[in-house]
Amino acid sequence: MSISTTVCTLATHLLQINYLPAFMRGQVLPAVAAIRQLQVLPAVAKTISSASNITASINSIPMLNGTNFKTWHENLQIVLGVMDLDLALRVSSPAPLTDESSSDEKRDFERWEKSNRMCLMIIKKAIPEAFRGTISETIKTAKEFLEEIKNRFAKNEKSETSTLLANLISMRYKGNGNIREYIMEMSHLASKLRAHKLDLSENLLVHLVLISLPTQFSQFEVSYNCQKETWSLNELISHCVQEEERLKQEKIESAHLAGTSKDKGKKRKKDKEAAELFHIMKPYN
Repeated sequence: MSISTTVCTLATHLLQINYLPAFMRGQVLPAVAAIRQLQVLPAVAKTISSASNITASINSIPMLNGTNFKTWHENLQIVLGVMDLDLALRVSSPAPLTDESSSDEKRDFERWEKSNRMCLMIIKKAIPEAFRGTISETIKTAKEFLEEIKNRFAKNEKSETSTLLANLISMRYKGNGNIREYIMEMSHLASKLRAHKLDLSENLLVHLVLISLPTQFSQFEVSYNCQKETWSLNELISHCVQEEERLKQEKIESAHLAGTSKDKGKKRKKDKEAAELFHIMKPYN
C-alpha cells in the first residue's frame, strides 16, 4: 500500500470517529479529497491511453477499395490479432447455450460472441458504406461476412498467378551491389506462386536466378553449368555474394592499374619533352 493511500485511509478514519478537532477538519477534508483525486488520475490516464491506442489501431486499417483487398485483409488480420479479437475468425460459432450448459461453455460462448460482434464492427468500419447494405442480412458471423467481401473484392487467382510468374521471369539484376536482397526477392515471388498452387522447384529457381544475372556473371554461370552437383538457394546466395565481391575487387584493381599506367604515361611524356628541350637549348650553353 502506498504512503498516500495509508495517509488517506487514516485521515478518513479519524474524521469518522470525530477524533479530530473542528478547526482541523476544514484542512483535512480538502487534503483527503486531493489525495483521492491524485490516486484516480493514473487509472484515468491509463484508460484514455488504452482507448487512444485502440482507436489508432483501428484507424490504421486502410479503407477497402477495388485494388487493395490483399493489403486491407493483411492489416485487418494483424489489428484483430494484436487486439486479441480474432477468435470469431479462427473458431466456428459454438453451439447455442441451454439450461444444461456448463460454466466453461457459457464463458467460451460469451468470448466468441464478443469477438464476433467486435470483428463485425471493425470490418464494417473499414469498408465503403455503399457496400455494407449489399451484403445479405442473413450473414451473422464475421467469418462469413469476410468471406463474402473476399468473393467480391479479391483478384482473379489465375490472373494474379500469371502476373506473378511474368514478374519472376522478367526480373533482371542491375548490379546495384546487393545481390543477396535481389535473390531473396525472387524467392519471395516464388513463394507467392506456391500459395497459388504453382510450385517451382528450388533447382528451377536457381536457374532463373542465374539467367537473370548481367554479363559480368557469365563465367560464374558457365562454371555452375559445367559442374555435376547442384546448389540449394542458400548456397547460390553465398556463392553469388562471393562472386560479386570478387568482381568489385577486380574492378577496383583494374581502375587502379589504369590510373597508374596513365600516370606513368604522363611522366614519360614529360620526361621526353624535357629531354627534347634540353637538346634544343644545349647549343646555346
